[in-house]
Amino acid sequence: MIPLRDENRTRTLPVVTAAILAGNVGLFVYALLLGPLGFDAFTQQFGLIPFEITHFSDAISPTPIPLYLTLVTTMFLHGGWMHLGGNMLYLWIFGNNIEDTLGHVRFLLSYLAWGLVATLAYVESAPDSTSPLVGASGAIAGVLGAYLAAFPGARIQVLVFLIPFIKVVRMPALIVLGIWFLIQLFSAWMDPGGTGGGVAWYAHIFGFLAGYVQMRRRRQRLKRAYTV
Repeated sequence: MIPLRDENRTRTLPVVTAAILAGNVGLFVYALLLGPLGFDAFTQQFGLIPFEITHFSDAISPTPIPLYLTLVTTMFLHGGWMHLGGNMLYLWIFGNNIEDTLGHVRFLLSYLAWGLVATLAYVESAPDSTSPLVGASGAIAGVLGAYLAAFPGARIQVLVFLIPFIKVVRMPALIVLGIWFLIQLFSAWMDPGGTGGGVAWYAHIFGFLAGYVQMRRRRQRLKRAYTV
């Protein structure tokens, strides 16, 4: 099941969402132009390595920035075209509505905060790992959680593979994002280390929860303000 688009209109241009998307694509292309060895070195230097965070020392190669900043830089790196494309698809479909709801600046700060929660969750799940974590999926999981809290009934067009049929169907966000989150929970349960197959399940889970909780609290505050 692959989401294609939502039917939830926005009032403002998603300039921050577009800028984040462009930044991710731009950095990935730049890393590719460094060649295979340069790509790996770039990933090791600017990706998140839990061992470096928990031991305050370089694990593989010298990091040209303070180690704690890799908690942020890792959100803008990707390991391949499929990794990048999947993340950017979800960001583009769901990010514009959350940016429209929160406002440009608050959305940017929230996106970074959700990503930080996700990367810290990954560090907690694998504190001695020396494998670099890269990808925007933790922060984007926060976007998905916020979307579920804000627009559970919004219709999402998804591509469903029902062999031998492939069909586009409309589903409420509650089902689409609820299934996505359940998959993350099940995968983390099957893989207690949280990193099986190169996927940081706990980063997805806690990023999602961070976005959901923030948006729920915001909606509750607004509801109380309107009823006073």
